[in-house]
Amino acid sequence: METQLDPMKDDLPLMANTSYMLVKHYVLDLDVDFKSKVIEGSIVLFFETGSQYRKTSSAGEESCQSQFDETCKMRASEPCHIPMINVSTCSSKMECNDFAVSGKEQEATSEENSNHSNNEQASGISSSKDCCNIENHGNKDFLLVLDCCDLSVLKVEEVDVTAVSGIEKFTRSAKVTGVSKELENLRNQIVHELVTLPADRWKEQLSCFIHCSQAPGCGELLFSTGTWSLEIRKSGIQTPADFPHAIRIWYKTKPEGRSVTWTTDQSGRPCVYTMGSPINNRALFPCQEPPIALSTWQASVRAAAGFVVLMSGENSAEPVQLREGILSWYYYVSMPMPASTFTIAVGCWQEVKQKSFKQTAAIETNIDCSLCSSQTDFRWHDEICGHVEYPCRFQNPAARLQAVIPYRVFAPWCLMESCEEYLLQLIPQCLSAAYATLGTHPFSRLDVLIVPSNFSSLGMA
Repeated sequence: METQLDPMKDDLPLMANTSYMLVKHYVLDLDVDFKSKVIEGSIVLFFETGSQYRKTSSAGEESCQSQFDETCKMRASEPCHIPMINVSTCSSKMECNDFAVSGKEQEATSEENSNHSNNEQASGISSSKDCCNIENHGNKDFLLVLDCCDLSVLKVEEVDVTAVSGIEKFTRSAKVTGVSKELENLRNQIVHELVTLPADRWKEQLSCFIHCSQAPGCGELLFSTGTWSLEIRKSGIQTPADFPHAIRIWYKTKPEGRSVTWTTDQSGRPCVYTMGSPINNRALFPCQEPPIALSTWQASVRAAAGFVVLMSGENSAEPVQLREGILSWYYYVSMPMPASTFTIAVGCWQEVKQKSFKQTAAIETNIDCSLCSSQTDFRWHDEICGHVEYPCRFQNPAARLQAVIPYRVFAPWCLMESCEEYLLQLIPQCLSAAYATLGTHPFSRLDVLIVPSNFSSLGMA
């Protein structure tokens, strides 16, 4: 039996076997339904073979065999097998003209009121370092383990990235043959080339990720869920190198899921937000939690008109109307970060803006006076960043002269007047004080949201 943990007292179990498969990018495509209090859709994960597997592989077949022999065994129960469900194509505001998905998305209906359980049973896995479940002989299949809790997983499938028009430029061999093994290797090769693109090609990379995430599936994968994990395997695949490096997971959250809070704002209108404590984002999407798991992400989120979707993205998203009454919001991050930093808040927020030019001038004068004697976000031209490679905002000369980063303020309608009168004058000063204490702000923008009074964690900090 799995040990029952108290998230308020015990450490969360790190189930994901990141040393064998490491998520480099997530693409989420979600719908927010306030009637059922469910967030539903799909997530596509793009993997790179983990460092530990690469080391054991390069050391030779004998040492690799020894490593695999020490791994745990798969549970005896059969993983659930779910029929295909209705799918909707991901809509994105991003303009990408170089790629188009070839072929048609497969659509099929699921049986209504079908009783497909999630097999929430003991997984027998104690920690991430012991749960690789790979063997290089016999009939043992490699088992991919993701951190997951309070989610209803509907289907898992391999994504056929070779179906994306123009993607062949990411392959060393231009020909796509019909041999199954060669096709599998080609798909993984494409994903490898894509996730390892240099940082200065980040726009092209995000474009390709979006189009690959919309590619059709090319075979369902076996999966089962435990209290703290989602475990996925492909029959006959015995090593991480051969396991699909792009997979799509269809799922939906549960109203009682501990990563999201469904509530009302100060105006009495419905809203939902993530709360990182006590289980981070495990009840929002399947992910990898160990510290080594840093990734980028993109998300398209749809909600009813009248709702505003805010996320911890680098861009200031503007809604796009898909059909009457439905708006879509698109965000992304190009800085590799832990999955726990992914945040979302959906509600009837309104953006708080300056009342007049006269007030704006007064506030800016106030800011200048307060900043002139403090450490601000100014950067010397010869100052060099020491972080990992990503599209740093200080590559833009204008960013070096920003006293504070661009920001927006959102609040429920009943607090608009108070925010206009008091908060807008305080935020630049607070940001400047934060920079003086904590150092340069690494992100390009900031959204400030007045959260409901029952917000009880630092999950959106």
